[in-house]
Amino acid sequence: MFLKSFEKLPPELRNDSVREYYDILSKKRFSIFFKRLTDILIALILLILLLIPMAVIAIIVKVNSKGPVFYRQERVTTYNRRFKILKFRTMTVGADKAGALVTSANDARVTSVGKKLRKFRLDELPQIFHVLSGKMSFVGTRPEVPRYVDRYQPEMTATLLMPAGITSLASIRYKDEDKIIGAVSDPEEVDRIYLEEILPEKMKYNLEYLKDFSFFGDIKLMLATFKNVI
Repeated sequence: MFLKSFEKLPPELRNDSVREYYDILSKKRFSIFFKRLTDILIALILLILLLIPMAVIAIIVKVNSKGPVFYRQERVTTYNRRFKILKFRTMTVGADKAGALVTSANDARVTSVGKKLRKFRLDELPQIFHVLSGKMSFVGTRPEVPRYVDRYQPEMTATLLMPAGITSLASIRYKDEDKIIGAVSDPEEVDRIYLEEILPEKMKYNLEYLKDFSFFGDIKLMLATFKNVI
């Protein structure tokens, strides 16, 4: 992955707030190159190691509840590009149309197996394929749905200079995001809490990551994620 020239960025990213982060990242092109190289190598190793466990998880998901094994939803990654994220399904079929786009504690839409998969982030294993294709990275801002990205402040769009990630500093700090939302069931209220309270705080960590980005910083975040999950 290489940075485009600032003039070739999408119009929504060409603002003074983004320029500050772009200038920082443009001086770290070697780190960005090694980040991509490391993503490919680790993804290939993990695919070999996890192919059978992923097959087992797929069978368990299928047996546990009616519906497809995988869940696909439109998300946003580098340069505001859309892609269909791939996860093991952890909710009942049609759950995203029957409530908020984020889940709250004890959300009835989450299946019994889904709760376990989410707890250990096993539902995100299929995203290794996105890492290989370059749509995602192991470390980076979690990919949001377009509806939330459309509400970004100008500075927040700087996070779209880099690929969306499977883990991030914000993901670690907000690993219990559903508990923060609480038992709120009203979709509009859940969205309000996320957009007005949680997202701005998460973005502080995401923007901090861009300012401090380094290849070895990514390695530390991956290790911290592993430790946190265990």
